[in-house]
Amino acid sequence: MTTMEGVGLVLSGGGARAAYQVGAIKALARIIGSRRTPFSIIAGLSAGAINAAFLSVGADDFQRTAAQLLRMWSSISPERVYRTDVGGFLGIGARWMRDLAAGGVFGKDTINYLLDTTPLRRLLSDNLAMERLPGHFESGLLQGVSVSATNYLTSTGISFFDGSDEIAPWARSNRVGMRVKLTIDHVMASAAIPIFFPPVRIGEMFLGDGCIRMLTPMSPAVHMGARRILAIGVHHKSDPSEIVHLQQELSRDSLPLSQVIGTLLNSLFLDALEADAERLERHNHTLNLIPPVRRSSQPLRVIPMLMINPSTDPSALVGKEDALLPGMLRYLLRGLGTLEGRGTDLLSYLAFEHGYLRNLMDLGYRDTMSRRDEVRTFLMTSGDEVDGRTQLGYRELRKQIGATE
Repeated sequence: MTTMEGVGLVLSGGGARAAYQVGAIKALARIIGSRRTPFSIIAGLSAGAINAAFLSVGADDFQRTAAQLLRMWSSISPERVYRTDVGGFLGIGARWMRDLAAGGVFGKDTINYLLDTTPLRRLLSDNLAMERLPGHFESGLLQGVSVSATNYLTSTGISFFDGSDEIAPWARSNRVGMRVKLTIDHVMASAAIPIFFPPVRIGEMFLGDGCIRMLTPMSPAVHMGARRILAIGVHHKSDPSEIVHLQQELSRDSLPLSQVIGTLLNSLFLDALEADAERLERHNHTLNLIPPVRRSSQPLRVIPMLMINPSTDPSALVGKEDALLPGMLRYLLRGLGTLEGRGTDLLSYLAFEHGYLRNLMDLGYRDTMSRRDEVRTFLMTSGDEVDGRTQLGYRELRKQIGATE
């Protein structure tokens, strides 16, 4: 199978949960069975930007790149993502105490993060040859690549992209597309979990996690010319009856801060892709009501989509990984209330532990392989044939996202 023009891959994320995508990518490599990437357009945000960058850099050998990505995530541990030594934690803690207790009298050097991600930058620098991207664009192997971040100074979502000269920058309400030469800085910025990871400064911008302001995570792929999209999320879609059951059965005597933070992170990382899928499904359905002869004169187009999500809630896979975390981080998290099974949502983003990551990758692999025929048909069928079969796709999509009339 060769690269097919206009096939987009969208990877959202959320800290350690992005390991799920690595398992899905492993399955894609097995299903596709070819060396070159099937995706000409790749868009990532949050931790999904890390996986997107790897697949883009290694687009000339999808099989090898999928294996390399799997090896890297299999070797990840907390100390390869953020500093876990006592000195690092005490230094950050002292700065927080200074700023909170002194009311800012010590000047501009204030603290705005809890974990030092210098190790993650080193890991990416050692494994990501971003300088290979221009060659992929020049050869036509890739049409466009984007990673999205949030500008804290303007509360604007920015999709940093590079690719074909035909891709024009865009501007919409609270989000823009900006052509740049993509670097490790852009990837680090996209994956910078608010409060926990430090913002990344690029020029005059202070940038953080791409999920904060990106309410339409598939839009960068569309702007770069995607004619159909495979999206891999990290959110388990609960059955409505399951949600009702939780409201009736789940109760606690107190509410730990970890639960509040976990809920806030869930709202940032997990809801946007599903909401965007619903919007795209309605868009496609509406366009299909227009006769083909009249639709050809419209600037809008049907964009078939296939979405892969965890069949099990990732927070349920955390287990007792908190007991394996570095001592100082465990001390911090327990101070936030991650004790006795509480705060698993928060842990699911920060627990870069082998057992948890392995469980996520295994889940991503199983979920994708269980849909191998659907994936193979979606990726290997020509664009016209996919467009002609969208009504069937809508029924499947509605089933995936739980949409109702």
